[in-house]
Amino acid sequence: MMAGFGHGTRRYPRSRGRMRSRTGPDRATLGIIGLVCAIAGFFTLSIILGPLAIACGWLSMGRRWRGSRPLTALIALILGALDTLLAIIWLAGSTGASNGWL
Repeated sequence: MMAGFGHGTRRYPRSRGRMRSRTGPDRATLGIIGLVCAIAGFFTLSIILGPLAIACGWLSMGRRWRGSRPLTALIALILGALDTLLAIIWLAGSTGASNGWL
């Protein structure tokens, strides 16, 4: 039994990459947070909640398009983009066409 010269893997399981980091929220939680932000963004503060939903959805997808994607993350990403687009259109339309004249 010469595994590591006295430093076996049973004592330090995190050193070999066996357990993932638990410092932040997991992907499922980020997907749900993004979905809630996207739905709430349709009713209030869409210019803030839309990009927040995009960020949460993107992080929940693992920052890549390939592979398996949770459905909540994809919906949060799409609804967040729609929220942001509608907020930008609303803000552009609310300025009016005054051409600098009062």
